[in-house]
Amino acid sequence: MSKNENDNFGGFSNKQWNWKPIGLLEYSPLFVWPFNLFKFLSWFKVTYLSISIRIIVFFLSLATWYFSMPLLERCSEFKLDWILELFIRNLFLMFLVAGSLHLYFYTYKKQGLKLKFDQRDMNRNSRVFAFNNQVLDNMYYSIVYGVTFWTALEVLFFWLYANQYLSMISWSQNTFLFVIIILITPIWHSFHFYWIHRALHWKPLYNKVHSLHHRNVNVGPWSGMSMHPIEIFIYLTSIFIHLIVISNPFHIIYHLQFMIFNAVIAHSGFDGLIVQNKKGLALGRFHHQLHHRHFECNYGNQEMPWDKWFKTFHDGSDNAMAEIRKNRIL
Repeated sequence: MSKNENDNFGGFSNKQWNWKPIGLLEYSPLFVWPFNLFKFLSWFKVTYLSISIRIIVFFLSLATWYFSMPLLERCSEFKLDWILELFIRNLFLMFLVAGSLHLYFYTYKKQGLKLKFDQRDMNRNSRVFAFNNQVLDNMYYSIVYGVTFWTALEVLFFWLYANQYLSMISWSQNTFLFVIIILITPIWHSFHFYWIHRALHWKPLYNKVHSLHHRNVNVGPWSGMSMHPIEIFIYLTSIFIHLIVISNPFHIIYHLQFMIFNAVIAHSGFDGLIVQNKKGLALGRFHHQLHHRHFECNYGNQEMPWDKWFKTFHDGSDNAMAEIRKNRIL
C-alpha cells in the first residue's frame, strides 16, 4: 500500500490500481439476508434522498419528458419531423453527459488522477480501435449505434401508445403504480443485465460481438455505450418489459436514459467527483472496473447479488480471482 493524495478519499494505490476502495465491495441491502433495516435506510437515503446518479437521471428524464416530448398525436404515424427531433435531442443528451464527463476528467484533467482507477490515459495510437484512437472509436459506436437504437426504441413505443396498441397509465389516475414502476426499473435492469451479460460472454457471442466493448480495458465515459450494434440492441431489450407492464411514455424515457447514462457514468473511470476537497457525487463503479480488467467476474452490478450466488463475485481482495477460477463452471 502506498501513501499518496488518493489516500484521503477512502482508498489507496497499489501496483495494480492508481486508486481502489479500502474495504471489500458489497451489494445493496435489498437482496441480502438476513434483512438489515438500518443498512436499507442508509442505502435508501444515499440513493434517493441525496444527490445521486439515480436522482440526476430521474430529473433529466423529467426535463426531457416535460420540455421535449412530442405530442402523442404526432406519433401516430412514422414521420421524419418528430423522429428527427428525438434523435437530435438524444444526441444532445449523449454529448451533455458523456461529453461533459470526458472534457472534465480527460481533456482538461480537472481532477488529475484523484480517484481514477487506472493510471493510464485513453489510448491515442492503437490499431485495436477505429481511427487508431480509443475516444473517437468509442464516440463512433456510442453515437452511430447507441443514439440510433435509443431513438428507434422511443419511436416504437411512442407509436404504440399513440395508436393505443399499448394501454397507458397516468400520474393522476394511478400515482402509486406510476412511482412503483420507476423504483423497480433499476432492479429489473439489474436482473436483465446479468443474464444478457453472461450470454454475451458465451464464446461465439463474445468473439463476434462483445469483444468490441472489451477492447476498453481502461475505460472512459464514451466507453459505456461503445458496443457492437447487436450488443447495443440486446442491452436495450430491457425496455421490452413495458410491452407487458402497463406504463407511460415517461417510463420509457426514464428506463432508456437510466440504462444509457448508467453505462456512461459507470465507465467514467473515476470513483467520484471531488467537491471542496471531499468525495462528492459517486460516479464510476470499481465493481465493473474489475470486470474490464479480469473479464470473468462481476457480470452483474451491485443492485442484485447474482455474481455472489453464482460464485463470480470479485470483492476487490487479492485472492478473489483465484476463488472465482476455482469455482468456475467449465
